[in-house]
Amino acid sequence: MLFDYNVVLDSLPLYFGGVLVTLKLLLIALAVGLLLAVPLAVMRVSKQALVNFPAWLYTYVIRGTPMLVQLYLLYYGLAQFEAVRESFMWPYLSSATFCACLAFAINTSAYTAEILAGSLKATPHGEIEAAKAMGMSRGKLYRRILLPSALRRALPQYSNEVIMMLHTTSLASVVTLIDITGAAKTVSSQYYLPFEAYITAGLFYLVLTFILVRLFKLAERRWLAYMAPRKG
Repeated sequence: MLFDYNVVLDSLPLYFGGVLVTLKLLLIALAVGLLLAVPLAVMRVSKQALVNFPAWLYTYVIRGTPMLVQLYLLYYGLAQFEAVRESFMWPYLSSATFCACLAFAINTSAYTAEILAGSLKATPHGEIEAAKAMGMSRGKLYRRILLPSALRRALPQYSNEVIMMLHTTSLASVVTLIDITGAAKTVSSQYYLPFEAYITAGLFYLVLTFILVRLFKLAERRWLAYMAPRKG
C-alpha cells in the first residue's frame, strides 16, 4: 500500500485537536497584533522624527529577523536570565502557548503596521480636506475618516498577512505545542510514516487557507464595493 489511510483515519482526532490549537494561536496573534499595529501605523506616517523613528525601527527589526529566531528568544532565551525567572511574568513566559502567541503577535503587528501605514498614506487628499472643512480635530479625523478608510483599503494586503500568519503558526510545534504540524510530527514519529503524516497536515492547512480566502473575498465585496469598476 502506497498510502496508509488507516493511519490517517486513526489520527484524525489528534489533527482536529491540532486545528483548534492552530486557530487559537492565529486568532489571539491577529487580535493583539492588530491592536499594536494601529498606533504603530499612525506613528509611521507622522512627520515628526521622534514619533516616526521608534515605529520604523520596530518594524524594521521585526521584519528583518526570522520568526523562528524571535520565538526561540522569547521561549528559550529569556529563561536564562535570573531576573526574568524571579519576576511576576515568569508564570506567563514559561508557558509555551503564551510565548507563541506573543511572538506571533509581535511579528504580525510589524507587517500589519506597514500595510496600514501604506493605506494611510494613500488616502485621497480630498477626504482629508473635506474633514478639515467640517472642523474635525486631528483625533476625530483619524477616528472617523483616516483609520476606517485605511482599514478597508488594506483588506486585500491584510488577507495575505493573515494567510502567512496561519502558515507561520506551524512553528509553534518547536516549542512543544501540538498544533497541526505538531500532530503530524507525533503521527510521523509514532508510525514512521512521514508521507501520510505531513500530507494530511498540508490538507488541513489547505482547507483553512481556502476558508480564510473566501471570508476575505466576502469582506472585500462588502466593504470595498465602492472601489469596484462600474458596469456599463
